[in-house]
Amino acid sequence: MSTTGNMPRNLKQEDRAQLQAKLELGLQEMGLEILPEQKQKLLDYVALIYKWNQVHNLTAVREPIEMVTLHILDSLSVLTHIECEHLLDVGAGAGLPSIPLAICLPQLQVTAIDAVQKKVSFMRQVKAELGLSNFSVIHGRIEEQAVPSKEMPEKFDVIISRAFSEIALFIKLTKHLLADGGSWLAMKGIVPEHEFKKSAIKPTEIRVLKVAGLDAERHLVVLKQEVAN
Repeated sequence: MSTTGNMPRNLKQEDRAQLQAKLELGLQEMGLEILPEQKQKLLDYVALIYKWNQVHNLTAVREPIEMVTLHILDSLSVLTHIECEHLLDVGAGAGLPSIPLAICLPQLQVTAIDAVQKKVSFMRQVKAELGLSNFSVIHGRIEEQAVPSKEMPEKFDVIISRAFSEIALFIKLTKHLLADGGSWLAMKGIVPEHEFKKSAIKPTEIRVLKVAGLDAERHLVVLKQEVAN
């Protein structure tokens, strides 16, 4: 189902064309190739954020053109780093990065969790309107979740966060949900050396992320779970 026809009236045809051009150029600059229908769903998703933001204040980013860079392209900067079957997005907010990843990786089973009801309601609306059968949404606190359960039948290969918390707390709250040999992916701005020093955490790897149109540092902190004997 496409929401294009239901785009907010103040998002005019020329605005949609501008958003599409921005997305196309950004994907090209980042070396990402996705299907035309996936691009359309990403733009429909931006329209839905914009629409809900008028009432529910989902994100601090107000302008759709900025959402393309700061939400969509920023989320897709990790696209080529996702190599798993089951991914959990913690503190997903409006569905970032989980919804763009679910749109562009239809074989990936994506679960998003957030403790704020209005954000969960929004993500469920996006799932319904965009027909994202590979996307599940949970309302609750991450530390209270259990595996196996109805909503989480098995542990996750990858647990990702985008500006959720300090890395030490992120790991502490989610450790019981990560499969043996799985990975935590923490999306960060500058390399959070202070967090490593404070917690004695040693990242497995730190990867530089490129976000088209964004003149700021972005990094992906990778931490692998040790395999139990």
